[in-house]
Amino acid sequence: MTNWTANTIKTNGIRLHYQRTGGEKPPVVLCHGFSDCHLAWTRTAQALEDSFDLIMVDARGHGYSDKPASGYSAADHAADIAGLIEGLGLEKPALIGHSMGGRTVAQLAADYSQLASRIVLEDPPWRDFENSSGRPRDNMQQLIAKYQSMTREQIVELGRENNPTWDDEELWLWSLGKTLISPYVAKDGIMGLNGWREVAAKIASPALLVTANPTRGGIVTPETAAELTAMRTNIRVAYLDGAGHNIRRDQFAAYISAVRPFLQGQ
Repeated sequence: MTNWTANTIKTNGIRLHYQRTGGEKPPVVLCHGFSDCHLAWTRTAQALEDSFDLIMVDARGHGYSDKPASGYSAADHAADIAGLIEGLGLEKPALIGHSMGGRTVAQLAADYSQLASRIVLEDPPWRDFENSSGRPRDNMQQLIAKYQSMTREQIVELGRENNPTWDDEELWLWSLGKTLISPYVAKDGIMGLNGWREVAAKIASPALLVTANPTRGGIVTPETAAELTAMRTNIRVAYLDGAGHNIRRDQFAAYISAVRPFLQGQ
């Protein structure tokens, strides 16, 4: 990690902060989930930097990136990452996205198919809400307000209570994003939950959908995964039992074992 570099890049009218492992290796762009920041990928980057150049990005409204008052749709986030790829001169990188970041990566693969070589989607928010208007937004606003009323140490303790198997370093990195998120992020409260089928249908690059146990908090159900693989032969599924929505935090070794060969084209 001592050779990693941090910088910002102007893209889509804002500045995005990113950290990069570097080296003459195939590039991989990492997009974190809601209320996380680029450091959420630290363990993943440490595990993969021997083979890849990892670029960990703070999404708009998160981490050390700009926090504009608007522009939090899936299309906005995808345009941000498209600008980063082009601005850094990355040649068809792979991309990994978790949750909200999975939504971003899927949207980018759909709208900018020429930019991505392959994508990994870690439990993206692909589920249906019959009455989604307002409710997810309200939940997001409440969660952001809750985090902003707490100290970082209190956030760590909350995380430890809900995720007793996570190690201390993971909890400390997880907590940082909660202290840096902007309330503006909640303006797009639907989080792209509806319309995901249209996005998935446009993904042409090889895609690995990493899913978890719904009883533990996984979003993508086995039924949804089956629908996706029936719809698109380029999408394969890696199901990790024993994990919830934060798949790589719950089952890190199994996650890396699934992701690494896929990124290597196996």
